[in-house]
Amino acid sequence: MAGAAMNDNFSFRTALAGCLSPILILLAACGQQGGQAGSAEEAPLAGAAIGGSFSLINQNGEWVTDQTFAGKYRLMYFGYTFCPDVCPVDLQRLMAGYRLLEKQAPEVAAKLQPIFITIDPERDTPDVMKSYVAAFHPKLMGLTGTPAEIADVAKRYAIVYGKAEGSGTTDYLMDHSNQTYLFGPDGKPIALIPQDGTAEAIEGELQRWIK
Repeated sequence: MAGAAMNDNFSFRTALAGCLSPILILLAACGQQGGQAGSAEEAPLAGAAIGGSFSLINQNGEWVTDQTFAGKYRLMYFGYTFCPDVCPVDLQRLMAGYRLLEKQAPEVAAKLQPIFITIDPERDTPDVMKSYVAAFHPKLMGLTGTPAEIADVAKRYAIVYGKAEGSGTTDYLMDHSNQTYLFGPDGKPIALIPQDGTAEAIEGELQRWIK
């Protein structure tokens, strides 16, 4: 059963990548063209309809909204704590890049809030999220909510997810789109951060866009 679910997971990601890639390439091209026209480099996701308001609960049981992070850059990743391989590896790499940023440019790192939002709220309670995010970085904030609240924020942030076919009612895998967004202090999207890259590559991208 697990093998079948993993195959479904792979097929889902492959299909999703095919759907998203042309959009992201177009966004990147727009950003490059904008940079060539002016003196400053334009963010690849500038003007993209990604993001928006939300109200969720963090790992400490506190309600937070998008306005909680006003004035802060936000590194946002969507996944779930029961993910067997992809999510923990992505988070490990992202937080390795963030640790390197803290070491190389602490004043830049202080401007950034890393955020992990679950797409599996039925199992990812605040207590579960608390122990999970603590394993990656003390500053990583985990957010959860009701299924309806998570569905709403996922839609706003262009995240597609669902239970893998063949999964059980309690022991199941989740299919989900896999990308990491960097948002600016105004809540507008800036760029995709390569969660599959090295710590140096991630740190470099963060330094590139955080002003």
